[in-house]
Order: sequence, then structure tokens, then C-alpha cells
Amino acid sequence: MRLRLKSFLILSLTFLLVIVSGCGSNNGDNGESATGTTKKQLVIGLDNDPPQLDPQKSSAAVDRQVYQSIYNSLVDIDENGKIVPELATSWKISKDGKTYTFDLRKDVKFHDGTAFNAEAVKFNFERELDPKMASPRLSEIGLISKVTVLDDYRVQLTLKQPFSPLLAILTDRSGMMLSPTAVKKEGENFSNHPVGTGPYQFVERVKQDHITVKAFKDYWGGKPKTPTIVYRPFADGNVRLTNLTSGNLDLVNTVDYKDIDTVKKNSNLKIDEKDAIGFQGLVLNVHRAPLDNVKVRQAINLAIDRKSIAKVIFHNYVTPATSPIPAGSWAHDSSIKVPDGDVTEAKQLIKESGLKNIHFTLKIPSGSAQNQQLGQMIQSMLKNIGITVKLEMVEFGTMIQQGIEHNFDAINIGWSGRIDPDGTIYSWFITNGGNNDMGYSNPQVDKWLNQARSVTSQKERTQLYHKISQQLWKDAPYISIYYPNDFKAMKKNVDGFVHYPDTMIRPDTISSK
Repeated sequence: MRLRLKSFLILSLTFLLVIVSGCGSNNGDNGESATGTTKKQLVIGLDNDPPQLDPQKSSAAVDRQVYQSIYNSLVDIDENGKIVPELATSWKISKDGKTYTFDLRKDVKFHDGTAFNAEAVKFNFERELDPKMASPRLSEIGLISKVTVLDDYRVQLTLKQPFSPLLAILTDRSGMMLSPTAVKKEGENFSNHPVGTGPYQFVERVKQDHITVKAFKDYWGGKPKTPTIVYRPFADGNVRLTNLTSGNLDLVNTVDYKDIDTVKKNSNLKIDEKDAIGFQGLVLNVHRAPLDNVKVRQAINLAIDRKSIAKVIFHNYVTPATSPIPAGSWAHDSSIKVPDGDVTEAKQLIKESGLKNIHFTLKIPSGSAQNQQLGQMIQSMLKNIGITVKLEMVEFGTMIQQGIEHNFDAINIGWSGRIDPDGTIYSWFITNGGNNDMGYSNPQVDKWLNQARSVTSQKERTQLYHKISQQLWKDAPYISIYYPNDFKAMKKNVDGFVHYPDTMIRPDTISSK
């Protein structure tokens, strides 16, 4: 009886939270016209509150959803993953692959009214490359040795060596342009007052509630379809979906896998699926006992039954993983087979480790029943081989910071991936990489990662990435659990949505009635 009463109270509280969430910052107005014409406001639900609105300091995928409104990159991708012009209209690459010359748009302004030009590009790259900044971007573009302004609208990047993934990397945060004037004015506070060249300019932010942007009247790319975009975070997938079905949200950046069939059956909603290019799993701190013992890490890797997790939690809408390079990538190594939860071999590895009474804490992003269920399944699987796991639910932004500070045993987190495998794994597994929260260092892996950057032959690069995947499987600093397919759900009357391979929502083409 007490359990039923408790469940009733939780459901009642959730219902109240859902109703309240439709109010507050938007004054209960979702911008909907009584005549059914195009709304003036589009409300997008996110799975977490973005920790960082400065792309040169960002480590979270959810940040990038908001960046699509505020910033432009030098180059972008189209819906097929092809690299296309954005702030750069064209580019030339020298025969030796060490010099990139970009021609820039001449009709671009930052939201503060200052001009976008070659000096702005130079400022942004030099900020990212400054060791004092300790930017996660440094491991992405660290091969840039010099940035030269050729004239007002031509800029040249000189590299230390050929770097085949450069253009792909510049489609994302490394290529996003911030207003130099605003950065100098705001300093460390820039993230709270971001200024870019994108279709929307920042209006306000209330943490854990909303981020509002409005159409930039001088946007070089033309007038956005909807005047105002509001981003609202809902870590709880149930609450996020309820707000979508009730009309408080127009679009959500992700749907819990258990809810996909429910959305498909709802005549007022539609859903769009895309093969994702990222990975999800466990970051292990290789400098903290007991996870500093490679035998323990290998045992964990074998004991986790990915296929059961995919079926029970994700309703087979994900693919069991063996490496951080997803199954759909040309660089994926299919020779590494998915373990079925090999308890016998895992126990043998525990015995070989020489350790007893093994235990550690696994941090999991709070607010999501799906994440909690994943943690519980992992906890149960590792108990079968004699490892005790304590689960700790942590607010997402806090968990990101704890990862950066190496203040953890293990963290459940993944990466949204990039169109080139270098952007997917380099910063994670290179020694001292911007996303290498594990503290992992293997000179041979470093060598292969750097070689894969410098060669242009896809065949040669594939061979190198296979070697990397096999070594990561042996070292197990990161336990790859699944490759997530990307699902975007929206109201039936949402128009203009395009599902890009990087899974980011470009809102300027989207409208709703």
C-alpha cells in the first residue's frame, strides 16, 4: 500500500510539474495564432540544460543544439553530410596539404553590429589555440601553426603537417565564429552573453528553465521562418514527451526509446529517424583504483551484455557497440564481436587482477529514468562477476565539470560523433585530449591517431582506425555500450525540419502552425 501511495504522489507531482512547465517565462503563450497561421515562436525541448554557450569552451553535445541558432561556422554540412560553404564562400588547399586559403563572405555582421572579416577569423583561431584557454578545441585544431590575414576577406591557415579532417572539423565548434568585440568586453562572462553571426541572436537565459533567441534582422542568410526560438530543458523523457503531446513544445531533440512507438501511434505527432554517428558508454578513470587495473577494465568490458541492454532499455532502436567508431562508419572494425556478457572469462580476469572486494561509483546524468535503468542493469551485470557498483545521479552540467576535473571513478556519457572519425575519437583518446577525461595515454594509439590525420587515402586511414579500435578494446579506458539512432519528434504541423547527419537542429528553416 505504501508503494502504491508513493507512486501516486510521484505521478501527481509529475503531472503538476508538466502543467507548470507550460507557464513561466513564456507567460503561457506558445506563440500560436487563433487563426492557425504560422506561429511567431517555436519551442524546442532539449534533453538537458546546455552547460556552456561558448563553443570554444564547450564539451556537451546539447550545447551544439543552441549554437545552430547563434553561430555560423566557416563551413557546414548539408543533409547528406557533404561539406558546403557557410561563412567561407570557397577555399583552396595547397598540393602539400599544409595550407588552406579561405575566401569569406563580405555581407556578414555579428549580432553586436561589428563586421565579420579575416581579422575576426584570426582572433577566433588564436583564442582556441591559446594554451591558457585550455579549450577542448585545441586537440581538434592544434595542427594549425599560423593564421594569416591576406586581406579583409581572405584568411590563410598554415598547418604543421597535412591534416585531412580539417574541413570536417571546421563544420562544428572549432569553426564557429564569435564576435571579438563581445569576447573582449565580456571576458569570462561571454557564455552568458554570447554573440555570433547566426540567424538568431541571444535574448536571455534562465538556467534550468529556458534560453530565448530572436531573429537577427541583419542576418546574411535571409529571414528565418520563425521570429523567436525558445529552448527548454527536460532531462526527464516522460515530462519532455508530455509537454510535446500537450502542445507546450513544438519539437524535441530526442525521444526516449521506450516512447518511440507511442509517438508513431499519435496522429498529432510525427517522428524522424537518422542513423547517428556517435557512441554511448562508460568513461573509466584509469588513474583511480580499482579502474587503474587493466584486467578490471577488461572484465567490465566483457561482463556487460550489450544486446540485453539494447533490447530491454532501448527496444532495439540502438546498435550494440564494440568501439567508439559507429557501425555505419567506413572506419568501423566489424571484426570485434559484441560480447554477450561473458561472466566466466570476466571472472577469470578479475582473478588475474589480484584484487578483491572491488567496488567503484558510477555517476549517471540525473532526471532520466532511461539513464537510471541503464545504471541499474550495469550494476547487476557487474555484481555477477564480484564487482560492487554504487550509482550516483548527478546533474548533467555538474557531471561534465567533474569529468573535466577527473573527479570520478566512472561516468555514463557518450559523444554525438562527427562526420569524420577523427572528430569522433581523436580528442577522446589522444594523450591529454580535450575530451580525454579518462586520463588515457598510449603512445602507440597516439601515433596511429596522428597518422590517420596526415594521410589522405581512406584505405590507409581505415587500417589505422582498425588498429586503434582493437587497442582500445584491449586497454578498455572507455566501455562502448551502444550506438544511438537519432529520433526527432515534433507536432504534425511543424514544417521545414531537415534531419542532418550531425543530429543538430537548424531552426531557421522551421515553422509551426
